[in-house]
Amino acid sequence: MTNTLLQRGRNHGFTLIELIVVMVVVGILAGIVALFIESPLQGYLAASRRAALVDAADTALLRMARDIQAALPNSLRVTQSGGVTYLEYLPVSDGGRYRAQQTGAGSGDILDFTSGGDASFDVLGPTVNATAGQYLVVYNLAVDASSDAWQGGNRRTVTSNGAVANLAFTATGSPLPLASPNNRFYLTGAPVTYACDPSGGTLYRINGYALQASQPTSFGGATANLLAGHVVACSISYDPGAAQRLGQLTLRLQLSQDGETVTLYREVVVNNDA
Repeated sequence: MTNTLLQRGRNHGFTLIELIVVMVVVGILAGIVALFIESPLQGYLAASRRAALVDAADTALLRMARDIQAALPNSLRVTQSGGVTYLEYLPVSDGGRYRAQQTGAGSGDILDFTSGGDASFDVLGPTVNATAGQYLVVYNLAVDASSDAWQGGNRRTVTSNGAVANLAFTATGSPLPLASPNNRFYLTGAPVTYACDPSGGTLYRINGYALQASQPTSFGGATANLLAGHVVACSISYDPGAAQRLGQLTLRLQLSQDGETVTLYREVVVNNDA
């Protein structure tokens, strides 16, 4: 009786041959399933790579567009050297209207365009936030040395600090050459450059270097932040527009990685009304 029960228990197990057959069948089924999911999986990975590239390119172009729209009117300049494209501008930190005429009682500090010793003026309206070492720029037309902030004719160095209603600056001995029709002035910081290098696969934002009359292509002591990698092509062109009131900056950026390539294009309207 006992032996019969033991024999029946043993008959419920699996033989080695049965296990091998099951493993072979499972392997065949796994191979068939793999054939069906391989293509969708590869498509998913390719789409993920493209999405990452699009996101990187779009972020870079959005940052460039945002910066350029806050640039000093007529301060954009573009050059190429050694296969690298450079876009430079002066960022505006604040601005307002200067006093052009005294009050009826004969008071008020005007911005004097006839005196090279003038070194301050009243700010009309809200105060401006000034930092010593910033640049004061008035009526930047960029048509000649006297009206170009890069060359310095209409640029002065600010000496005021903090929120001020009377802005002080360094007198140069020569008066500012041109009054603004709308009595506007701008406060700008140090220049900023975007350098796009397809051979190196990079797009950098560079700041912290000295302002120069001619557009630089080397930046000793500057801070360079990587804005995008995997760059294989880029194009930057700038048209200041008729009468230099509204310019157009055209940006094209192409990124490529692991066989995936994306190209993004953006146009930026630049307000050059000084």
